[in-house]
Amino acid sequence: MPIDTPFLSFLFFQPLCPCPVECLSNSSSSAWAWSSRDNYFSFFLLQVVNCLIVFCIFFPLKGFIVASATGNQRFSKHCFCHLLKEISNGQEVSQKIKMRALLTPEPSLSFSSIGTNSRNPNPSRTRTSLHFFTRDGGHRLIGRKSRLTATRAVLDSATMEQLGLKESDIRNPAISSTYRNSKLPKPNQTVLEAQARVCTGPTQTRPLSEEQAFKVLDTILRSVRGQLKDEEQVSKAQLGAFFAGMTIRANAFPEATQWSEGESRALNLFWPLLARELPADVIFIADPEGSLLGSGSSIGPQFVGNGTSEMRLVGALREILAGGHLGYEEIQGVLRDVLPLTLEDGKSTGVSESLLSAFLIGQRMNRETDRELKAYCLAFDDELGIPPVADVRSLTHYGEPYDGNTRYFRSTLFVAAVRSCYSESSLLHGVEWMPPKGGVTEEQMLKFMGANTNLSLHQAKELIEDEEVGFAYMSQREARPSLYSLIGLREQIKKRPPLATTEKVQQFIRAKGRESIVAGFYHEGYEEPLLMLMKRRGVHSGLVVKGEEGALSMTTRLRSANTSKGLPVNYCSGFRSVGMESACEVDGVSRQSFRLEVNAMDYGFEPTDTPRTDRSVSKNIELGLAALQGQKGPAYDRIVLNAGIVDHLLGCDGAEDVSLALDRAREAIDSGKALKRLLHYIKMSHKGK
Repeated sequence: MPIDTPFLSFLFFQPLCPCPVECLSNSSSSAWAWSSRDNYFSFFLLQVVNCLIVFCIFFPLKGFIVASATGNQRFSKHCFCHLLKEISNGQEVSQKIKMRALLTPEPSLSFSSIGTNSRNPNPSRTRTSLHFFTRDGGHRLIGRKSRLTATRAVLDSATMEQLGLKESDIRNPAISSTYRNSKLPKPNQTVLEAQARVCTGPTQTRPLSEEQAFKVLDTILRSVRGQLKDEEQVSKAQLGAFFAGMTIRANAFPEATQWSEGESRALNLFWPLLARELPADVIFIADPEGSLLGSGSSIGPQFVGNGTSEMRLVGALREILAGGHLGYEEIQGVLRDVLPLTLEDGKSTGVSESLLSAFLIGQRMNRETDRELKAYCLAFDDELGIPPVADVRSLTHYGEPYDGNTRYFRSTLFVAAVRSCYSESSLLHGVEWMPPKGGVTEEQMLKFMGANTNLSLHQAKELIEDEEVGFAYMSQREARPSLYSLIGLREQIKKRPPLATTEKVQQFIRAKGRESIVAGFYHEGYEEPLLMLMKRRGVHSGLVVKGEEGALSMTTRLRSANTSKGLPVNYCSGFRSVGMESACEVDGVSRQSFRLEVNAMDYGFEPTDTPRTDRSVSKNIELGLAALQGQKGPAYDRIVLNAGIVDHLLGCDGAEDVSLALDRAREAIDSGKALKRLLHYIKMSHKGK
């Protein structure tokens, strides 16, 4: 009893489809071959099953029907069956419907209440869900219970096998950690935990206990002997970073953070065994002078590396391992020699990952000089040629930490949409995923909402100049491919290298008008180097902010009485130039410096706890978009606070009075302009692809 699918489509879609004849003409004649002698009960069951199938397909698509009706589009003009086919194939028509629906706040961007339960009995605090339309015409539901993409929901194991997909290929975009590239090898966790203790600064380092040191060195020995497999193996980069940390501690750190007695005993036992198994480059890193534990080895002193690039790297590394510093040209020469790690043809540059990881983490452990930071910051400015110049009167470069937020709401994307409403253009930059935190980033949020995150510099410039957008996001993947090639290595290093500081102070696009840079920081002592780099960039204004998690988001919560030592959250320091001269062209009198702790209560904000997102991309989007729709609360206050205070501190036009600066940020939200600009950005980011 064959029953063809087009026939069932006719049965159940006839009220919606104006062209049933055309639909049926595509069905095979066998579909009509069933006779009265067939089992009608089986036919009835098949109809029930197909009803369920139709419901499962139709229900996720109802947003398109409603959105189309809301936009005065006559859905009946299109054959529903053909629309389903186009949606499944991801053709142009479905993309246009998706974008039209996305740009209509109701109902394409819908907030639907979720009922309260016993754990949340307060009916005044309703939860919301968001619907986003995907490129293939499906939709995503963002809410507490929805944590998987529509793709995963509809793909059964048979379909995934047919398409050649693995379970690991289907992402859960609600969680930031799932954006990690699955092709990157994972580091050995035992050694990685040790790196977190010993590969840090002169005062922050925590020596290993004897038990810990024995465990780590035994793990390394078994790995180099080939006794560990897959993720248990200790990578070359880990070996380089770990032994660089141990060597620098022995040579240059204060007594309190040099080797512990337990570490010394463990090395006494394991080093003779390791010296017979480790490759020459790692032995050089661990024992550059050939004097470790009186071994008298000649490997370290005689090691020069393979090829010109490694020879330069080894020469620089000898100075670093002794606790010394390098010159500007020396660092730039090394970086340009060895990066990118992977060439355009997919081949490796051949440089030792052990040596490079030791170089990067070693400079951070020695605390970089201003000269060294400038070398990292400017090394690849000309990688893609002269940067384009946007025809705007003001451009702010936002330098958020590339590794994202793991706990608190990240507001900068929404702040940029607000500031664009009154001609304060912004350029955000970052990556999709970055160690060590692997938190929520702007690229993850934009990608989840359907924006193009592969913009060229020219495309980003056009979005900044667009009077209906006024901001853009640039991925390091497109702007600095050489530095982007280090992400995998940076995960193996564990601790942040110098690039984690300097990548926040970039000018991928220039402006005809005033330029400013804003960067976040966490560790005390890096605020002045960041401002130095901003002045070196020649911008008119610069600002460093110790926001929550070291990001840019200032908070409205009260400072806790037991706050840890160091600079408080909401600490700001910066400079602004008087007039249009750049920071390089004015003297100390013409450039105003400032530092302060922003107390939100002083500006009329009620103290509120910071919204938790806990690596949830979807929760961060939900909070931000609810605020841009005018929903008052902690997220709304933080967006207003960060837009208004930054405008005021940078000396932006119309922000001389901080109260007026905050008021115009509120007006940009309450009028719906900020939300409209964000949605328009998502649409226009696909232009010219």
